[in-house]
Amino acid sequence: MPVALQFDLLAKDPDSAARRGRLTLPHGVVETPIFMPVGTAASVKAIAPDDLDRIGAQIILGNTYHLFLRPGHELVQRHGGLHGFMSWDKPILTDSGGFQVYSLAEARKISEEGVVFRSHIDGSKRMLSPEVSIAVQEALGADVIMAFDECPPAGSERRYFEQSLARTTRWAKRCKEAWHPEGNSSLFGIVQGGLHEDLRKAHAEEICALDLPGYALGGYSVGEAIPAMYASVSTSAPLLPAEKPRYLMGVGTPEDLVTCVGLGIDMFDCVLPTRTARNARLYTSEGIVNIKNARYADDAGPLDPKCRCYTCTHFSRAYLRHLYNAGELLAYRLNTLHNLTYFVDLMAEVRKAIEEGRYAAWSKAWLEERALRIRENKAG
Repeated sequence: MPVALQFDLLAKDPDSAARRGRLTLPHGVVETPIFMPVGTAASVKAIAPDDLDRIGAQIILGNTYHLFLRPGHELVQRHGGLHGFMSWDKPILTDSGGFQVYSLAEARKISEEGVVFRSHIDGSKRMLSPEVSIAVQEALGADVIMAFDECPPAGSERRYFEQSLARTTRWAKRCKEAWHPEGNSSLFGIVQGGLHEDLRKAHAEEICALDLPGYALGGYSVGEAIPAMYASVSTSAPLLPAEKPRYLMGVGTPEDLVTCVGLGIDMFDCVLPTRTARNARLYTSEGIVNIKNARYADDAGPLDPKCRCYTCTHFSRAYLRHLYNAGELLAYRLNTLHNLTYFVDLMAEVRKAIEEGRYAAWSKAWLEERALRIRENKAG
């Protein structure tokens, strides 16, 4: 294992697969389980790095595809890598760009070499391959970089999954060959396979045989039913090495985090808290609040009386509703600060419950209370 990454397991829950760990990276220590805010284009939308620092974010995610297209990894490297470019001195994880190539790019063509596509920005013809993806991510200077993979649509035929997984394994081997383990970036492999338990198992064996610093489960939260996702994660997570960090990509809701921590996952990322903040949906201890609703027009109370964030300790629901409905840019900042604080604090509760050996009971009670609050909000 490269010296750039150290993962220590500190505690295990006696009644679930939940793990409490510590991930030591070149730019700092990350306490796991952890939720990583998404900073797609070298910025977590609507807030600044000092905001992230104050709310307690430990690691953020950057997007290879977007930064490859604009402003370009060479420019970012000249400005001190992502850390220097965006003035964030804590750890950063970058994804490989694979998912965005398939979901955003126009006229893409997949071959053994890689993916040729047209930029969604200007239509220019570009190419990402395992070697290019690794070179871009190393130039960006991320602490954790991801292997270039293909994420098949959830409804793909089994035969396509089989072909895609074989190609992703070959690409992962090329990523390892292109990676410079003596540097500051640690490479994670990605296990795909959709909801096919046997394909997940076979692919995990192939990817884990590469002996990389960490591993991720990809291809979830792409349209499958939530119970099916949980069932698949429950059988897939134990396939990853117990002594290395386990990352569930692109997931998810607070319920997803609490459930999947109990299945053995250490790391999560999702655009959900920032995206929903910009759409007036706010996560609170009382359920989800749609702050643009008329019911909050004259509400003098805080958004969430149990929340420590700047938004909740300084502003009323009436003011937040006014900002959003008036189209004021401050609405995006205040809403985002709150939602990310909610996620950060939830993961702190998660870690504490694991440390105290009560995660199974705590998570059961939390999920039941959460479901009740959401039903009450809908009824009201």
